[in-house]
Amino acid sequence: MKPGNILVLLALLAAAIGSFAWLGIDLGALASGDALQQMGSYAVRFLKPDLSAPHFAAIGRGALETLAMSALGTLLAALLGMLLAIPAAGRFGSAAQGGARLLLNALRAVPELVWAALMVLAAGLGPNAGTLALALHTAGVLGRLFAEALENTPAEPAEAIRLNGGGRINAFCYGTLPAVWPQLVAYMLYRWENNIRMASVLGFVGAGGLGQMLYMSLSLFQEAQAASVILAMLVLVLGVDALSGWMRQRWVSA
Repeated sequence: MKPGNILVLLALLAAAIGSFAWLGIDLGALASGDALQQMGSYAVRFLKPDLSAPHFAAIGRGALETLAMSALGTLLAALLGMLLAIPAAGRFGSAAQGGARLLLNALRAVPELVWAALMVLAAGLGPNAGTLALALHTAGVLGRLFAEALENTPAEPAEAIRLNGGGRINAFCYGTLPAVWPQLVAYMLYRWENNIRMASVLGFVGAGGLGQMLYMSLSLFQEAQAASVILAMLVLVLGVDALSGWMRQRWVSA
C-alpha cells in the first residue's frame, strides 16, 4: 500500500476516534445493566401492529394525504423548476442565467424539513405546509436537472423553426421540448419517489400525513399503532416505486 493511502486511512481513523471523544458517546452503556433487555422488550412491542378497523381507516386517510402531498408538491416543483430552468440554461442571457441558478441553488440548499418548519409557521399545521415544503426544495433540484438537460439538447431543430418564422415559444415547444421530454419525465418520476419518503417524514414537524400519525404514536408510546403506521409507509413506498418503474418503462423508454 502506498504511503499516501496509509496516511489517509490513519487520518480517517484519527477523525473517527476524535469524533467519539468529542461527542462523549459511551457504547459500553448499551450493554450495561438491563439496557439490552429494555431495548429487546421495546422492539418486541413493535411486533404486534394495531390492525383494528378505526386505526386502519385513519392510516388509509393518512396514506392518501401523504400521497397527495407528494404528487402535488412534485407537480408544483416541476412547473416552477421548468420556469427557472429555461433562463438557467442560458436562453435569456448571462445575467438571467446567473440569477436563475442562484435561486435554484438557494431553493435546494435548504432541506425539506427546514422548509416544512418555515411553512408551518407561514401556513399553519397540516398538509399545506408539507406540500409547499416539498415543492420549494424539489423545484431547486428539478430546475437544476432540467437546465442541464436543456443545455445538452441539440439547438438545430429549434433554430430551424425560428428561421422559418416561428417564435421563441414555438421553437421551444416543437424543437427543444420533444427531444428532452423523456428525460424530464424520468427526473420527475424519480423525485416523486423521493418525495413520497420525505412526505412521510415531514409530519414530524406538523406537516400532516403518515409522518404526523407516527410522531403522535411514538410520543404517546403507542408501539402497536406506530408499527402499523410504519408498515403503511413501507407498503406506500413499495407501491409508488413499482408504479414509477412501470411509468418509466411505458412513457420514457417508448
